Amino acid sequence: MTLQRDADPAVDGDPAPALAAPRPRLARVTAAYGSLERRLAEPRIRRRIEIGAPVAILTLAAVARLVGLGHPHLLVFDETYYVKEGWSMWQLGYEGEWGETANERFEAGDPGALSSEADYVVHPPLGKWLIGMAMAVFGMTDPFWWRLPSALAGIALVGLTYAVARGLLRSVAFASLAGFWMAIDGFAIVMSRTALLDGILAVFVLAGAGALLLDRRGSPARTVRALAARPRRFGAALWDRPWILVAGVLLGAGCATKWSGAAFLAVFGLWIVLMDALDRRRAGYRHPWVGTLVTQAPASFVLLVGPALVVYVASYAGWFDGGWGSQLMLERADLRWGGLLAWVPLGLQSLWAYHQQQLGFHVGLTNDHAYQSPAYEWLWLGRPTGFKMVAVDDGSWWITALPNLLIWYAGVIALGFLLFHFGRTLDRRAGFLLVAVAAGYVPWLLFPDRTIFFFYAIVFLPFVVIGLAFALQQLVAMRSTRRPPAVVGLADASQGIDADLAAAIPPVLAERRRSRWAVRPRAVALAREPEDDVEWRAAAWSVVALLVVTSIVVAAWYLPVWYGIPLPEQLMRLRFWPPSWP
Repeated sequence: MTLQRDADPAVDGDPAPALAAPRPRLARVTAAYGSLERRLAEPRIRRRIEIGAPVAILTLAAVARLVGLGHPHLLVFDETYYVKEGWSMWQLGYEGEWGETANERFEAGDPGALSSEADYVVHPPLGKWLIGMAMAVFGMTDPFWWRLPSALAGIALVGLTYAVARGLLRSVAFASLAGFWMAIDGFAIVMSRTALLDGILAVFVLAGAGALLLDRRGSPARTVRALAARPRRFGAALWDRPWILVAGVLLGAGCATKWSGAAFLAVFGLWIVLMDALDRRRAGYRHPWVGTLVTQAPASFVLLVGPALVVYVASYAGWFDGGWGSQLMLERADLRWGGLLAWVPLGLQSLWAYHQQQLGFHVGLTNDHAYQSPAYEWLWLGRPTGFKMVAVDDGSWWITALPNLLIWYAGVIALGFLLFHFGRTLDRRAGFLLVAVAAGYVPWLLFPDRTIFFFYAIVFLPFVVIGLAFALQQLVAMRSTRRPPAVVGLADASQGIDADLAAAIPPVLAERRRSRWAVRPRAVALAREPEDDVEWRAAAWSVVALLVVTSIVVAAWYLPVWYGIPLPEQLMRLRFWPPSWP
């Protein structure tokens, strides 16, 4: 929330009125809002909010995801694969085959249907290692332990949403909005309370995005210092970028959970190269685009993709000891690689052959499913995924991966605003959010005939919610950016570059690049904002408050289809979305 100071009548030169005239209702509301702004601006209050807001949001997220986590005592949707495979990973080190009636026996607490015979699976193992982690310690008789890792991942996803929004928007208020909406969103709640891979993937992707944003914080100044060290340098490969290494590890873990994480690795890698080239152009490098491609791009590739590849292959450590196809090259000498690749270990050759088979499965998956939804339907929620439906006396209960409708549709509208805002201002924050959403959404548009489900969208939901918070932040600040403030004093300021970037420019280089950097003093207004700016913010925050209250009402209405609460049939039908569903 933007915080303002009291207007000082003495500054304007007007004496204070002897008697205050009766103020209309709007003026009273504006005055109350201004008083609240000043109150929240107090350092003591701000410190409490900065600590209390994320703690409250994480507490809400934990309650929403952990209470009643053992319900239902059934394998829900694709838990039939990942829960049993997670148990198998900790027993065998790879995915073993399950015999007949395996689901019924597992739900009853009997894992005896598992054999040591390797099973053919089509997803990497890391997510299943994590799903099986709690069962390995506490056993598998209670569904709470099946789902605890996913629930913890869901809580972490809320915390990361707050943290990324806080760094990107530089606002506790709007970061709190993003975190709160993630905490109460039904889509995020259902994915957190179900042991699937996509919620875990979303955590790795968002954490990797946060690491890249941390790398960006010092990147412009780092580029300037590199040029100052050697002013005639064509291109400098900067290797001291630990946050790119961290991002590589996290995005590699995402790829080791589901292959769709590779889209984020590729798109974020291109984004790094683009930002580096823009930094070099701004710093005054000779041939910044060519220099970036020749020097920095290969270095960034090694820093990002190298750790990702190591993490990905390491996730298959158990597979090498008996997983499906792990002994292929030992048994089939005719399939072994020759020539320049003959040195590659047979285990890695077998892993490559296994991945070729997995790729064929994923590309050719066209089986009809009752809840399949092509990606072009996702924006209007053409077919949310129903995870479980059970008929009971006088009704039924459902578990459906249905977003909070207000948050989802407002977020989609916000994406349109982000496109407009980015096209008008080239705001890199908006560009980053659009890139992240595109990495999670566009690849699925390329496979319209494949069997696709809406719940894949969980991986870019945090970026949609942060985009909504960003759009609302622009709404609140809109009036201040459209009109100049009332001038009450003058000061000098540096124009054209960020403060940390200005500090990094040596005097000689600043003089040499004056035309490019425009580092010179200018007069700026130390202003008292007009009263109608306060009125605008009061009105804008009223809109935000209305959205928050309405989103809470929507969450309360759809609670039964997120938690599997039995309802009479007629009341359950009122909660179908779209209304014609199922």
